[in-house]
Amino acid sequence: MAFLASTKRVAPGKCAARQEVAVAGLVSAPVARPVLSSAIQGSIATSGAQLTLKPFARSLAAPQPRTVCRVAAVEAPPAPSAEKSVREDIRNIAIIAHVDHGKTTLVDALLKQSKVFRDNQAMSERIMDSNDLERERGITILAKNTAVRYKGTKINIIDTPGHADFGGEVERVLNMCDGVLLLVDSVEGPMPQTRFVLKKALQLEKKVVVVVNKIDRPAARPDWVIDNTFELFMDLGASDEQCEFPVIYASGVNGIAGLKPDQLADDLEPLFQAIVKEVKPPVVAPAAPLQMLVANIDYDTHLGRIAIGRVVNGTIRKGQAIAVCSSLEPGKARQNKVAELFVYDNFNRVGVEEVGAGDICALCGIPDIKIGETICARETPIALPTIKVEDPTVSMTFKVNTSPFAGKEGKFVTSRNLKERLERELERNLALRVEPGETADSFVVSGRGTLHLGILIENMRREGYEFEIGPPKVITREVEGRKMEPFEEAICDVPENYVGATVELFAQRKGEMVDLIPSIEGASRIKFRIATRGLLGLRNSLLTATRGMGVMNTIFLEYAPMAGEILMRDNGSLVAFETGQVTSYALESAQERGQLFVRPGDQVYDGQVVGMHAKAGDLKINVCKTKQLTNMRAASKEIKVGLDEPRNMSLDDALEYINDDEFVEVTPKSVRIRKDPAQANRRPNKK
Repeated sequence: MAFLASTKRVAPGKCAARQEVAVAGLVSAPVARPVLSSAIQGSIATSGAQLTLKPFARSLAAPQPRTVCRVAAVEAPPAPSAEKSVREDIRNIAIIAHVDHGKTTLVDALLKQSKVFRDNQAMSERIMDSNDLERERGITILAKNTAVRYKGTKINIIDTPGHADFGGEVERVLNMCDGVLLLVDSVEGPMPQTRFVLKKALQLEKKVVVVVNKIDRPAARPDWVIDNTFELFMDLGASDEQCEFPVIYASGVNGIAGLKPDQLADDLEPLFQAIVKEVKPPVVAPAAPLQMLVANIDYDTHLGRIAIGRVVNGTIRKGQAIAVCSSLEPGKARQNKVAELFVYDNFNRVGVEEVGAGDICALCGIPDIKIGETICARETPIALPTIKVEDPTVSMTFKVNTSPFAGKEGKFVTSRNLKERLERELERNLALRVEPGETADSFVVSGRGTLHLGILIENMRREGYEFEIGPPKVITREVEGRKMEPFEEAICDVPENYVGATVELFAQRKGEMVDLIPSIEGASRIKFRIATRGLLGLRNSLLTATRGMGVMNTIFLEYAPMAGEILMRDNGSLVAFETGQVTSYALESAQERGQLFVRPGDQVYDGQVVGMHAKAGDLKINVCKTKQLTNMRAASKEIKVGLDEPRNMSLDDALEYINDDEFVEVTPKSVRIRKDPAQANRRPNKK
């Protein structure tokens, strides 16, 4: 039976007029709130409660440890004797948003206005993006911790990635915070990653403070952005209390904020006040036994592996004897000792003697610590529920390099080196999966997307690893006897002149247009529902179709029945059939066959892809051909050869280009594409 509900609301921040919001549809049952609250966890750990213990799943082959780990049962009632207290001196927040909505820039402004740096200290932009790849690409890849002081209150800040492929970083750090700052661009409004991170925050019942960033943009439309954000809250099933979110208008690059878009203060004081007022302080049990859930891992050349997490209950001290256990391995615990203890304060990691419940700290002395494990008191080892993240959707095959140039440029080239490096990545990257491949020297690596895996490949390449990569493949499922594949929502911002070309491009890959929003600053926004398989290699095609002016953002939507055959690439490849040095004389005729990837002087080998064919099907060419020397002077001797500029294939370009019968050869110095020798006689052009 359908009902019509009409509710009135005052726009968050009390700076907009009342609006009537009519919601038509079926009245659904309230959504059950997941995850055991920290209050119950603390009560369980304190004393007295009757715990329902999980039985051992299997007998352990290793010797039984002296300390036996128990698992905090969800059905255990809170202990009546647990003494709770509120830490008014601490606020734990995470900054979440879509990519390029200004998270890291806002953190820079918060740090500078907290007087973390000297007035004459030279600081670069995006201080938190310390990784080389982050600075090169202009995106945040790894979640990072820092802290600032505001009028006696310590604010622990977690800067998170904005790209959907690194959503695993966001999911695990939300366990450390009590509230989130949801940044939304004042022109673009909520985007795909905004929906993903907000959904996770609402599920964990985190307090959300909406920050409309980049309010100084000429085309800013804050009222439209707030309305769309409110609709997003309702779509995600937020409670009435969650829908009454406070709003702050800010410009991170200028370091200003305010409660109204046209009345901004000269600094970020309104934002600091909103954090202290709206985000609830931690409610902890300081007298309870120690419990700390490890949410992040860092590494230092002198200190070794560093565990980062929030102290849920009790107090942790330097030199304290502890137990490490996990809810995934009930009955098993390891005994260790805290060697060094740190907290984050004013952009520095400061050594301390003890850290109380509710604060975020870092410690070392546990060489085998992993994300999701619980550090607890040795006398009462009760594991907290481990961290869970979304399953991967795309996989690639990593294998030992077998090309004719193998071993010439890399430092780590064996399968043992490759296996050890991937195992180390698994300890930190929860969204990654590694499985044995078809052969002993290959591994199937699964992740959230091609960018997620591409960052891993680039890091390994810079560390001196040499290996081969197979084409990206989607991970399918069997549901009730039907084969299902992942589908994603793609949002494209393209100039009005290229809307038709964009729709045609997606239609070729079985994409369905869901919505078309009128132009914003001359660009139209188009929403598509498309199989993840159809997105592979689509980004470069979109840039070509829109003359480099199209922007595409995607996010996982659902698993649905297979979309059928999808044409991935119309063109074949130009393949070298001779090993040697590329010559200008050979390229003069070869460039007429298609677009080249090599230039004179490059070394190539038989089977290497040296260009993209102008037609369907592969074509073998000789790019090492030299001009025959004679004692006769030719009439055209002085005419110079005019060569087109070759296409510079980056790692991301190569991963999007390759077909089922091709590999990407990755070395510290080069990125090459080669044909699979096992499929040399059959080269399909379709996936």
